[in-house]
Amino acid sequence: MVALRGEGPLKLGGTLRVSVAGAESNVAIGLARLGHRVHWTGAVGADEAGELVLRTLRAEGVEVSGATRDATAPTGLLLFEPRLPEVTRVHYYRTGSAGSRPAPAAVERVFATAPPRVLHLTGITPALGPAARATAGHALRLARRYSTLVCLDVNFRARLWTADEAAEVLRGWLPSVDVLIASGDELPLCLPGPAGDPAEDAARLLALGVREVVLTHGADGATAFTGAGGPHHQPAVPVRAVDPVGAGDAFVAGYLSALLDGADLAGRLARAATTGAFAAASRGDWEGAPTRAELSLLGAPPGTVVR
Repeated sequence: MVALRGEGPLKLGGTLRVSVAGAESNVAIGLARLGHRVHWTGAVGADEAGELVLRTLRAEGVEVSGATRDATAPTGLLLFEPRLPEVTRVHYYRTGSAGSRPAPAAVERVFATAPPRVLHLTGITPALGPAARATAGHALRLARRYSTLVCLDVNFRARLWTADEAAEVLRGWLPSVDVLIASGDELPLCLPGPAGDPAEDAARLLALGVREVVLTHGADGATAFTGAGGPHHQPAVPVRAVDPVGAGDAFVAGYLSALLDGADLAGRLARAATTGAFAAASRGDWEGAPTRAELSLLGAPPGTVVR
């Protein structure tokens, strides 16, 4: 989507900063900055807003040859409205957008050309409508065919669909998911029956075949559960937070980056906490994502000048 960021209540007018946003594209940029080859597949309108999205992704080193331009639908729009120092309201304009109806053929071309090691999906795409839901489901079937690891970030958005709608889709996806990332209140969406405490829910998900369940706690860090050994907790990396938007996507990018590098569970969580902290300490959805060379900067003493 194109993202417009205000500096106060939208009804009062004022200036808006233009950028792009989207959970999957945020993760794609985060991974590309860490040196990985990344392909983003989706749809934008055949308009200037769509060109901005594709141009931004290309500039960040993300491959977009599988993206499509829809001449019959506009590029989606997202408005950010800061209301309090730590509270931002978002307004979606995505119904009927090009991104709500991506083409399955584009996903097929990517898999046929170079099957990816990891397919990353979020619970946002299927919330956009039947076409997006069907294409995401098709991507899951292709991942199974090509033995591609599947990472799902639940990323529930109540403004896009109801909890019942989300649960029906996500529970159907669960047999195809290898790595599940969610907050404690999102885990029940993936499970039939009554919810337990988050640790119990994670254990149930592992019993259903998910290989790794990563439970995010915001400022309290994250905990990963696997079938081998007990859970591993990673505290958040302390930073002066200026904008929490995009921190979750940066966390996912760090986790997948370390997974692709062959790091163990502790290493994956540590890198994820670091990349998430970079995002929280920077304004914007993806702008603060670190490069691999910058990962060590958060350990530098306050006031350090890097020359």
